[in-house]
Amino acid sequence: MKFRIDPASAVPPFEQVRQQVLEAVRTGELVAGSKLPTVRQLADDLGIAPNTVARSYRELERDEVIETRGRQGSFVAATGDAAHRQAQAAASAYAERIRQLHLPPGEALDLVRAALGLPRADRADGP
Repeated sequence: MKFRIDPASAVPPFEQVRQQVLEAVRTGELVAGSKLPTVRQLADDLGIAPNTVARSYRELERDEVIETRGRQGSFVAATGDAAHRQAQAAASAYAERIRQLHLPPGEALDLVRAALGLPRADRADGP
């Protein structure tokens, strides 16, 4: 996810960051478990004060959009009921493991379909 600040906007920078995270979560660009940049890193990238980014993160955490896990950093929070949150957490963990194993996404999806007893889907990214 690439964040940006419009210095000519009447919207304060902290609110621009907050809105961009919310929109990315809403559209699925950021999913549960996605790690956000550190406050300092994002502030440096955007050329704004760390306290500005920290305020955005605090408000997102207050609204349960993100969660901070101490030194591990800030992550997009799981949403919905308990079963849904657990499923989101499992999906995020699976996706991370697939990335570590360097498996193609189509193959990973085939593995999930097989585990759920669903037929393999046709896809354009090959066998």
